[in-house]
Amino acid sequence: MSRQSSRRSEKQKIDWHLPSTSSTGSAHHMSTELFILTYGTLVAQLCKDYEKDEDINKELDKMGHNIGTRLVEDFLARSNIAQCRNFHETAEVIAKVAFKMYLGVTPRVAFWTPAGDDCSLFLEKNPLMGYVEIPDKHPYLLYSNLICGILRGALKMVHLQVDVQLLQDSVKENKVTEIRMKLMRRHRVVLSVEKKQQ
Repeated sequence: MSRQSSRRSEKQKIDWHLPSTSSTGSAHHMSTELFILTYGTLVAQLCKDYEKDEDINKELDKMGHNIGTRLVEDFLARSNIAQCRNFHETAEVIAKVAFKMYLGVTPRVAFWTPAGDDCSLFLEKNPLMGYVEIPDKHPYLLYSNLICGILRGALKMVHLQVDVQLLQDSVKENKVTEIRMKLMRRHRVVLSVEKKQQ
């Protein structure tokens, strides 16, 4: 078996996840710290497995999407958040509750479009940074792209189709990390109720 084919099978085995729920806040805090510490190792491994930055970025987004789809149920159960009335409220909940709960930071929400369907999240301090050193041969690597995937996956589970882009990444000597979110479509939920037979 060639080295390249064995690498492909290794890639498919990666299953990354954010900290699971815990009965104690301190245990959850420890899990968050562990996730942040090991994230750099995950990205370093992807840099070894993939030659093109575009492929690494896609893989981080895909992993994030998988995390987001599983995480939303935990978030809704732990936060007791009521249904948001619009995308503006959704963005505020993401910034002030979700980021704080899972990554210990609160991004600033800014640069809204007049339609209220497009905004930026600014992280002055990116918790994923840790001890990061991106090799020179990866100039187009979007280090924090996992977060974009998480947001896209989680919002999909609450029936919002959102385009999420990493515009600035503090790992590349930018002062902040900027994530742009644009609401593309709100899916209607159709509930079918079976009539009870008398």
